[in-house]
Formats: sequence, structure tokens, C-alpha cells
Amino acid sequence: MGTEGDNARVIAGRYRLEARLGRGGMGVVWRATDELLGRQVAVKEIPLDLDETLSAEEARRQRERTLREARAVAQLRHPHIIVVHDVVVHDERPFLVMELIDGGTLADLVSAHGPVDAAEAARIGIGLLSALRTAHAAGVLHRDIKPANVLLESGSRRVVLTDFGIAQVAGATTLTETGSFVGSPEYTAPERMSGTRTGPESDLWSVGALLCTVLSGESPFRRDSLGGILHAVVFDEIRPPPQAAPLLPVVRGLLERDPDRRLDADQAERMLRAYRSTGRVPETDHTPTQRDVPRPQAAPAPSPVPAPSPTPAPPLAAEQPRHSTRGMLVAALLVAAMAGAGVSAAALLMNRGGEGGGTPASSGPGTSVSASLSPGGSRSPSTGLSPGGSGGTRSPSVTSSPGSTEGRRPSAPSGYRLADDPAGFSLAVPEGFTRRPEGERVFYMSPEETFRLGIKTADPDPGGPLAVMRRSAAGGPDTNPGYHDGRVTSSTHHGHPAALWEFTWNGFSAAEGPRHTYDLCWEEGGRMYDVWVSAPVGRVREAKEYFDVAIDTFVRA
Repeated sequence: MGTEGDNARVIAGRYRLEARLGRGGMGVVWRATDELLGRQVAVKEIPLDLDETLSAEEARRQRERTLREARAVAQLRHPHIIVVHDVVVHDERPFLVMELIDGGTLADLVSAHGPVDAAEAARIGIGLLSALRTAHAAGVLHRDIKPANVLLESGSRRVVLTDFGIAQVAGATTLTETGSFVGSPEYTAPERMSGTRTGPESDLWSVGALLCTVLSGESPFRRDSLGGILHAVVFDEIRPPPQAAPLLPVVRGLLERDPDRRLDADQAERMLRAYRSTGRVPETDHTPTQRDVPRPQAAPAPSPVPAPSPTPAPPLAAEQPRHSTRGMLVAALLVAAMAGAGVSAAALLMNRGGEGGGTPASSGPGTSVSASLSPGGSRSPSTGLSPGGSGGTRSPSVTSSPGSTEGRRPSAPSGYRLADDPAGFSLAVPEGFTRRPEGERVFYMSPEETFRLGIKTADPDPGGPLAVMRRSAAGGPDTNPGYHDGRVTSSTHHGHPAALWEFTWNGFSAAEGPRHTYDLCWEEGGRMYDVWVSAPVGRVREAKEYFDVAIDTFVRA
């Protein structure tokens, strides 16, 4: 995988990589110059499976399959789909050459300027639905539609669907490995999350969740844990935010749990165009009505969605009508959870608690889950732990199933690598992070040290992790300039005593600026472990994901 020091590379004799723009669903994206045509382009570097057990023939077939599927995606032509100019191989690694869009993502827009109004949301939805009609007609499913994968071009405000990195092409093995789930749980349809079915309807569910997010600021399925998200998607009442009221028939029709009853792209697009023209959305025969809504079997978990209006939109069904695919979906989800996502997630779904009982995950908009199944066995999933971001509505939860982490071999999510540290532990760290030991602490730093991931091991403290964290918090002003908004919460990690410390501070210099820190301390196997991530306050969502993945994949030697 390339790093910032590789910016002089020339790919396929014509594409000069100049600066790393970010990380997509399956690789690093670079700003580059096409030296043959003299134009700026974006180049995505797609990593291949580096498993040393692959034979040369297996590696060749995987490379050819990846290229074949990438070329299929490159055939899509639509004003709201990113243009792929070229697919090349350099040093036996595939690269996608795409148009360079001058503009940020929808996630950036909502984070910086807040939610959009109904008219703008309808415009965005029309663009995405039109793009999906073209992709689906060509047999291509996106499978990771979320605000971070939608660009808004500066000036024209053109909506551009990007990052087909985990797309599925009809009749082909997916770009990701067989037997895995990759995606963003808050935007993933229940039938796809369970593995029972994947089709165009699943992408449309994601559009419904995205519309709620851009209208209100967060997904209706946002929770403090992976288990909570699974519960919200499968069991809870679906409560569209009050801001979705003008587009409610569309949102409700797209967030229909039964894929056979879900609005299709044509219907949803027509309804949004009608709203743009007349200011109202027409009801359709396909749209579920209140008499179609049966009583839920389980009490709904509290919803963190803000409600500035005293009259929220009515909830969708928490259970499907008799003879629907609902029962099979839930059963399959439990089986899939136990097989590929850990018994703890299945236990949480069975008790329908929505809190605890499973390995919690980051619920930020950019969070992805990768739970890979290997032949003849299973691997633990790569999911994140959520300490609860600043401004959250519920107490942080980092409780997970009892047991030692010793001896298990976690898998690194896309965009991460597994670091076997000589200090006696392993964990997944983002690609590009470099190791820097400092006395009894080990740091993994991002380029320019924007993000700092720290790990410390020590002898147990008589007072336990909670006492350690409380003492650290008491001394926070002395060790962290401008320390404020600190809080320490008692918790557990894999059944062991733990404590979470979260705080904001001014950074070590004016140039560095204000920072936010997540810090988890726990006791296990006669040792005390402390893992933390520090980042600029404007980038806490990324920091939270790095923290979550580090905690979840941490294994002592």
C-alpha cells in the first residue's frame, strides 16, 4: 500500500500520483495527473489479498476477477455516477482511474453546515435514485450507499455517487472476499445484514436511511453499539425524524423491512420529482398505510434522534405481516451473527435488549463492519467499540462477552493492517500509521501526527481501572493543556473490569489546536492495558472509528 512518501510514483507510465486524498471502501484514493492527456484525475489503489497461503495461480485468478468486475463498473455511464476513465495494473496491483470531483461529501456538508431542507434532500434523492436505476439495470449493486460515498461538486452542486469498491456484479464473485459482509450497518438493509438476500431493494433501503440523515443530521438507526444498530434495523420501531415529514411517504416506502413491499427506484424518484414540482408527495398504492402497521412484539429501544418538533412522524412497523419473510430474516440474522459476527451479537438480538450483551461498535456515519467467514471455520469480526461520542444521548457502553482475548487472531478491516507489536500485543491500525515507542508507551502515528493511537501496559493497580482513570482525570489539567469536559465511566471489556475516560483539551501548541481523546483502561490476565486515541476536535468521528477498531482487535500475546 502506498504512503505519502510514494507521491512520485508514476502508474502505468502515465498517471503521476501527487497527494493522497483519502481512503475509500477498498483502497487509497490519490490526486494524480494524467501526463498523456494533461488532466487531473483521481486514482484508487486497490489492495489484493496478501494472504501468503495464496498460490500464484490463485493470486492471478483473484487479480483477473477484480479487474473484470472493476471494468464492469467502469462501463456505467450516468451524470450522477463517478466516471471511471481507466483500469490498469501496476506492480501486479489494480488501479482505477476516475474523474476528479472538486467538492466534498454529503457527510462533510452535514457535519460542517447542518442538515439540508426537504427540497435539497429531494434533489439529492432524485440524483441517487436515477443513478441506481442505471447501475441496477447493468446488474451492478452498490452495497455501501451512505453520505460519505456521495459527492457534491462545487459550483454545479452535481450529486455524484462514488466508491463502488464493494459493489456486486450480477453473476460474479464480489470485489470483496467470498463469505464476508462489508458495509456500513446504519445504512444496511435488514435482509442484506442477515445474508438472506441481496438485490436492488437493499440499495434503496440505504437511500431511505441517507435521506433521514441529510434531513436531520443522523441516521434513524444510529445507536451506541453494533448490537444496538442490529436491533434497531431488525426489531425497533422505525421512527423517521420530524424533518422527514415533507417526504414521509418516500422515506417510509424505502424503509420498508420487507424488500418485496419496498418502493422501487422508479416510484421513489417520481414521488420526489412530484414534491419538487408541487410541494407535496403523492401517496401510492405501494406505500404502506397505517392499517398495514401491526403491533410490535418488542418494546422499542429509546431513539437518539433529536426531535425539535413536538409532532414526530409516525413510526413504521416493528414487525411484518403474517407470512412475510420476517421470521426467516431474523433466524438467518441470528445464525449469521453466531457464525460470522460472534455469539455476543446473537445473544443481544435474542434478548432484544438493544444495550449490552454484544460487542459494541462505532455508530458514526463512516463506520464499516467486516465479518469474514473462512472455509471450515470462522474468524472474529472486525467491528468497532463505541465509547459514546461527545454530545451523545446515552451513556457509553463498551461491554462485551466474557472471555480472554489471548490466542485469538483478529482480522483487520479494510483500510487497516494488523500490527504484531514487540511489546506483547497485536491490534489493527490504519494503513499509513507508523510505530513510535516512547518509554513504557507505544504510539502509532498518522502522517503529520494528526491522529495519535497510544498503548500502555502496566502491572495491575489495587484500585482497578476505574481508580486509575479517575486519578488520571483529576490530573488532566496538569498533563493536557486546557483540559475540559472530562468524564470517566465504569465499564467492562470482554468481561474484565474497565473504565473509559473521554475529554477535550487545547493540544500541545496553538498550531496543533484543540483535540479530543478517547481512552479505555482494562485489567486482563494479570496485566493492565490502556489504549487511547487523540485527534483534532473537528475529526472526532474518524478518531472514534480508529479507537473502536483498536479496542475490538486488541489481543495480548
